[in-house]
Amino acid sequence: MGPAASRSIVILTGAGISAESGLPTFRDNGGLWEQHRVEDVATPEAFRRNPELVQRFYNERRRRLGDVSPNAAHHALVALEQGWPGPLLLVTQNVDDLHARVGSRNLIPMHGELLKARCLACGAVSTWMDDILPESRCPHCDLQRQLRPHIVWFGEMPLEMNRIFAALENCGLFVAIGTSGTVYPAAGFVNAVPPGTRTIEINLEFPESNTRFVEQRRGSATERVPELVSELLK
Repeated sequence: MGPAASRSIVILTGAGISAESGLPTFRDNGGLWEQHRVEDVATPEAFRRNPELVQRFYNERRRRLGDVSPNAAHHALVALEQGWPGPLLLVTQNVDDLHARVGSRNLIPMHGELLKARCLACGAVSTWMDDILPESRCPHCDLQRQLRPHIVWFGEMPLEMNRIFAALENCGLFVAIGTSGTVYPAAGFVNAVPPGTRTIEINLEFPESNTRFVEQRRGSATERVPELVSELLK
């Protein structure tokens, strides 16, 4: 591993970091997504079958973003990005805007963004702050009834995977924060880093069988992430 790679950091964040801002973790222990079956709200088939239900589900989640704020972990990651002397890529599984709102710049929302809409007719992705309604028009092609949430649903490919794996294959530190370690491909990121890479997992709880990370730090993201950032920037 060369000097540049040893200074390169990739950070993965999951639902746990947003939960500490008051956003629900979306899927509960029973497999329901806010009282809906995954098959009813989070697949392309669900959207084709009942677009009104799917749009209503994501409209409600979009509205909630105005009620929450970034927490200490989000702020700490911005400080790390600004103070770190090498490359840093932040990859999030979350579809909220909390990382972007607090100032993270080198950011990939691999599962899409609630505050964007994608047009099924022309493919354009647009910033979208309000509800997506049947009468909503695409800002690019002006067609109605063609907008869907810019969300990666089950059965669809996460975004910018080539860029993510290129960063993983050249990093010296990989940190996973608030992730379940069960949703692929993100759950396999730790296996894509070079031999000798420092790997750290920060989570409230760890499965006993999970030994893929060299270091595991138990606790809340709002406590453990600022601690880690302080260590790294010393």
